[in-house]
Amino acid sequence: MTTFEASKDLDLSPVARPANAEPWKRKDPKQVLGVSLAAILPALITFLVGTTISADPTIAVVAIFLPLQLVAAGIMGVRIFGRRGIAESLLIVFTILLTILVGSLLLSVLWSVISAGAQTISWTFLSQNNVYISPTTSLDYGGVGHSIIGTLLIVGLTTLVTVPFGIAIAVYLTETRGKARGAIRILIQAMSGLPSVVAGLFVYSALIASGITQYAGWAGSLALLPLMLPTVARIAEEALRLVPADYRNGALALGAPAYRAFLQVTLPAAKTGIVTAVLLGIARIIGETAPLLLTTFAANNTSFNLFSGSMSSLPTYLYQYISNGNDTSTQRAWGAALVVLMLVGILFTTARVLGRSKKTTSKSLTKATNARKAK
Repeated sequence: MTTFEASKDLDLSPVARPANAEPWKRKDPKQVLGVSLAAILPALITFLVGTTISADPTIAVVAIFLPLQLVAAGIMGVRIFGRRGIAESLLIVFTILLTILVGSLLLSVLWSVISAGAQTISWTFLSQNNVYISPTTSLDYGGVGHSIIGTLLIVGLTTLVTVPFGIAIAVYLTETRGKARGAIRILIQAMSGLPSVVAGLFVYSALIASGITQYAGWAGSLALLPLMLPTVARIAEEALRLVPADYRNGALALGAPAYRAFLQVTLPAAKTGIVTAVLLGIARIIGETAPLLLTTFAANNTSFNLFSGSMSSLPTYLYQYISNGNDTSTQRAWGAALVVLMLVGILFTTARVLGRSKKTTSKSLTKATNARKAK
């Protein structure tokens, strides 16, 4: 009997999906009950004991809840997975507890800034400068208007210089085979760990202390440049690497030169990722204080000139008023902190929205490609 004749006897019809497919999704009610009790009982016992003896909540969590939770998790791990389940259950417990701890600290900081800063925010505070304003002046006068303008100008100049440079580095690292790629990548990684105060001290000692220039907005932009460049370059590089090679190869196969294939195919496909890189780079530097204190100093008047005279910014404004120590100055600092937080929140939200739209576009392209292949 030939192979062709034997294949005729085979049943090649589709097989129905078994009823017990994906067994990992099935849950044993006893196991679910045991895990729930292991999570609830330690908390309940801690609450009852802590209430009875009037213990401090922090001490109760560390001395009562944590040991009980570890014991309960270990018992359930042994019952479900045997001895190997002990390590896994303890790891899960510590992961959840640390996540809750970090989340609580973050929410506490956010709530403190929002609750304290909201008492200061007003149109007057957002629009006026601090000329003729003393540390004890009422909050009805003066504000951060000049600092918002200074922050936008300083960060804008840094962005204007950094973005083309960062994208050029990303293109060089992804589209060429140059011998200097390794050295440039190491340099970018080293710059990402550069302390911000070091960048400010370098610009101060090289330009301001030497008498070449005075305090000015452009000096602050220069100090922020090495802090923003690594973020833009690394994220833009990843965005370019995520573009499927088939796009570029298809353009080259159609006869397009390499530079046109990049400009008309690869770069538009990575546009969303590059925009995200720019926004995250701005968010990285918008709250930096040390470089601006050393290069732009602080000013109470509104200035639009980046190349002459000191210039105020939100971080220097916050530092200036938190250092005074009285209640009114502290309240102004809380308001400035809330403005910085809102600007960073807007930037990160925009980056997330653009990143989500990129994923949606990639899924649509993948579905279209699969459908075309099926036809």
